[in-house]
Parts: sequence; C-alpha cells; structure tokens
Amino acid sequence: MAAYSGGGLGLLGGVTVGVLVTEALFARRIIGLSEDEPPPADGVYGREFAGAGHAGTPWRLGFLGDSTAAGLGVHRAAETPGALLATGLAAVSERPVRLRNVALSGASSEDLDRQVSLLLGTTGERADAAPGAVPRPAADAPAAAEGVPDVCVIMIGANDITTRLPPVRAVELLAAAVRRLREAGSHVVVGTCPDIGSVEPVAPPLRWVARRLCRRLATAQTIATVELGGRTVSLGDLLGPEFAANPREMFGPDRYHPSAEGYRAAAMALLPTLCASLGVWPEPERVEPARGESVLRVADAAAAAVAESGSEVFVTEPAGPGSRRRRRALLKHRRQRRVSGSEPEPADVPPARGASADDGAAPVP
Repeated sequence: MAAYSGGGLGLLGGVTVGVLVTEALFARRIIGLSEDEPPPADGVYGREFAGAGHAGTPWRLGFLGDSTAAGLGVHRAAETPGALLATGLAAVSERPVRLRNVALSGASSEDLDRQVSLLLGTTGERADAAPGAVPRPAADAPAAAEGVPDVCVIMIGANDITTRLPPVRAVELLAAAVRRLREAGSHVVVGTCPDIGSVEPVAPPLRWVARRLCRRLATAQTIATVELGGRTVSLGDLLGPEFAANPREMFGPDRYHPSAEGYRAAAMALLPTLCASLGVWPEPERVEPARGESVLRVADAAAAAVAESGSEVFVTEPAGPGSRRRRRALLKHRRQRRVSGSEPEPADVPPARGASADDGAAPVP
C-alpha cells in the first residue's frame, strides 16, 4: 500500500510546485468558500415498509465524510446522497431505513475519528489514544439509544488532496475509522477519493497532477478498506469524465460540488454495494467474466477499480491469522438502478431534536 499512498507534491520539482500552488490559489479564488449549509436529512425513510416484516425495525444507516457526503450544493434533503441511498436501500430491501449523517463540510480524514465517535455514541478517550490527543466529546444520548449502525458509508478524500494532508496519514486515519466501525459490528462502504481534476476552474497542469494524486489516494484507500473487511466503490472515474462532459448538469452553482443530478450519479454507483453489504441486492456475489469481473490480488483489484467508474472491491477469501496466503479480492461491476430521494411527508409524531417536516424524511420516532 505504501507504493500508492507515498509521494505527492514532494516528487515534483520546485518550479513545478510553484506553478501548481499559483494555479491552486487562482482556482480557489474563482470557486470561493461556500457559506451554505447542506440540508439536514436525518430521519426514517421508507415508512411504507414498516409493516412488511422485521417487526418494522429500520436498518440503521450512518453517513460520514466531507461536504460531498453531507450533500453541500443542493437545497432539498431528498437530493442529498444520504437521502438518495436511504430511499434506495428501503425500496430494494422493502424495509425502513433510519439515516444519521455526521459528515462535515470541509472535513478531511483527520475528522473521521470524531465522526465515528458521534455515530457509535462513545465518550472520552480510548485507552490506546495517542498521548496528548484531544479527548473526544461526549456523544449525545440519541446516538447511544439508536445503537450501532448496520452499515456506514464514508465519502472522503478530496480535502485530503486540497489541504495537502500526507497520503500515508490520510489512509491511516481512514483505516482507523473503518477498523472502529467494523469492530463495533457495522458494515462499511467507502466511496473513494473523487477526481477533483474535473473541476472546471482547475486548469492544466494542476488538473493532471490533481488527477494523479486522487487516483493514488483512491487506490490506497481501497487497499486499506478491503483489508479490514469493508467494501469500496470507485468514484474518481465516475465523477471525472462524466462530470467534465456535462459540467452544467453535474456540478452545482459553485462549479465544485455536485448538483442534484451529480449526487444521483454517485448514489447510483454506491447503492448496489450498500445493498450487497447487507445481503439484499438481487444479484449473486459470484464472478461474472462477461462483465469484466475477476478475482485478483487486493492491490491489483484496487488499481483496476480506480480506472473504471462504479467498480466495487471486496475481499472474498480472508486470510486467517498467520496465513501466508495472499488475500484475494473480487473486482465487481454491478448493474445500477436509477434512484430518487424521498420527498417530505407529514409527520405522524413530534419532530425529533434538529428535525422538521421539511427535512425530506419523516422525523425519527
């Protein structure tokens, strides 16, 4: 994994770095800093399935990451990736879904530890916390009452690139978050680093370098995640050429964050993997060579996934303790379904704290 997470701008010459920094500042000035807040979307989706079985118990879906995970750039909760995936999962499984989104605009992988603590309802410092580390804030009571999420989606990486967080450190932080969630009993799906080279204000040669850095980080994120039993979906290629070909349709007003249609494209890529992690996607987990699927070494599968939009990677043959056998991963290309987010519904119970009838989901009971 070090071969993919190492390097960065340090590999470039001083003059090249100077040009890139200048272009980056220019692009930032054009894009600006958004003062908008993503619409809150926490709540229960698919209430019509409450009596269909499972005693009406909703799936618990956690969402973590940066502004893309939060849904910055759209104005309705139903258009956020969390709402789109919660609605899609409810429809496929015919079971309600309770969404809790703790993603934060501007967050890098350094914020994942805090977000995991919010989801798991943990308090204080862990015994293995680094000396001098900032204690985690006490989690709110609703988090502990809701229990551990059945599955969590993490969308992270773009701010690791723009803030020049060392790739090795970024991957270590992601791995730590995935490990905590997996140990708590949650399935994990990671949407890997998107291709920020497709952003319109980013010009060559910065665009080329950004694309290379994003792909290297996405590959390393994939390796780290699947080694810990999670699944990944490549968003870089999906959100690159497609967005570049349709910038007015796929990007929001700031020309940096996705539009409603852009978020829908990302959700369509993530939904099959999200459902498969819970065993409810109506397709077998076997290899389908006709679709370009294969079982490869983890590193090879990760590299191949980054090059093709919507590719999923997960370990099929976990190696036992002390085993010398290399882990193998399935590189899968699932059939996608178009998704639509839930529209606001009349509340049948008083709104929960921080929720309203306009959030795009019925409030949490």
